[in-house]
Amino acid sequence: MKTAPRIALTSGEPAGIGPDLCLLLAREGGDLPCELICLADLDLLAARARLLGMADVDLHRYERSRERRVAEPGRLLVLNCPLAAPCEPGRLDVRNARSVLTMLDRAIDGCLEGEFDAMVTAPVQKSCMLDAGIAFSGHTEYLAERTGAPRPVMMLAAAASTGPPAAASAGTRVAASTGTPVAGALRVALATTHLPLRAVSGAISLELLEEILDILARDLARWWRLPAPRIAVCGLNPHAGEGGHLGDEEVRTIAPAIARARERGIRADGPFPADTVFVPQLLERYDAVLAMYHDQGLPVIKHARFESAVNVTLGLPIVRTSVDHGTALDLAGTGRAQVGSLLAAIRLAAELAAG
Repeated sequence: MKTAPRIALTSGEPAGIGPDLCLLLAREGGDLPCELICLADLDLLAARARLLGMADVDLHRYERSRERRVAEPGRLLVLNCPLAAPCEPGRLDVRNARSVLTMLDRAIDGCLEGEFDAMVTAPVQKSCMLDAGIAFSGHTEYLAERTGAPRPVMMLAAAASTGPPAAASAGTRVAASTGTPVAGALRVALATTHLPLRAVSGAISLELLEEILDILARDLARWWRLPAPRIAVCGLNPHAGEGGHLGDEEVRTIAPAIARARERGIRADGPFPADTVFVPQLLERYDAVLAMYHDQGLPVIKHARFESAVNVTLGLPIVRTSVDHGTALDLAGTGRAQVGSLLAAIRLAAELAAG
């Protein structure tokens, strides 16, 4: 792509830190390798800027016909997405839930139509959506439905995986001598996402794991330029089932899926016990880990890189990245929000979109 990629940034839950982060990006983001279009309520951004003492941030309306140019410090291009009701930091209002969804739809449509080259999402409040009567289990599932993707895969990547994709294809993943994660080392994908724990076992099937391993291997090769990515697969039960004595999902489903994937040329190993797969000496052999459920894999990467980890949705026809944190209602409007994860998400989206 010869011109700077145009990235759509949805500001997320208006009562949360999403609007704060958008303003912080304009002030502290430095030079971004893209044109950034923030989808938000202009009046809300202006009010939040005054509250945060950032009235010096210039808010400009986005015009689709304008020529592309990279983001400029102190200036934020805004695609105005009006809210249904006034918003106060930290105070959820179900009247605005539909407006948040409309904002998300606008970004998705823009990506599908080629207006935007990628989208980055600030966090939304799922409970507010549900209380408003909207069936919404998360960005990942919603994006898949709206884009017609049969199987989305949620993956978190350590911040320095957002460096040049070619550079991420080589080198030690973890310094075994010190146990310190090396930049770009940690990528964790999920077999299931936002499910109650009691539903996870029933959701894991041979077909599901085969499909996810195919998507993970394909997108690691396509986006990170890893021609033969190495994937470590977690078991579901303690000690990976202890040979069937602590659960039979590993014997019945997970191991057969790995075997079939290997027959198709995918370099997948396991199932490994989840309490040892992240040990540096093992992790350094792999480019990604496939965890069976949300809280099996994500606490590890959030502990290692919480300020800069990036949520990437694989399996979509568009590029989508996101922060790895929630709406932080208690921080909204306080000036204590940290912009590191959003910055990393935007840089990664720009690099993936640029090919």
